[in-house]
Amino acid sequence: MGKPASRVLVQRVVAFLFIASSMAISICNIESSKMNLCLPAVSGKSPTQPTEQCCAVVSGAKLSCLCSYKNLLPAFGINPKYALALPKKCGLETPPQCRGS
Repeated sequence: MGKPASRVLVQRVVAFLFIASSMAISICNIESSKMNLCLPAVSGKSPTQPTEQCCAVVSGAKLSCLCSYKNLLPAFGINPKYALALPKKCGLETPPQCRGS
């Protein structure tokens, strides 16, 4: 995917998330209003350990679905390295397609 196409995709995802923030929808089996529970554990220079609430959200997610978004994470201030480590920190198995990234 070229840079212009990537930019359009990111813009569409951002627009989708803005719309999603005003209504309860589900992305990869996570209710959009609960996604922010994990933000402190996947952003910044010194992320926190995931909370029980965050791990509850992650445990209900379709992790293989979430892995398909890993290249878009930086556009939302999320460090992909921290995000991909989150399942293990919550005692879950990381899907094969997410490993080694």
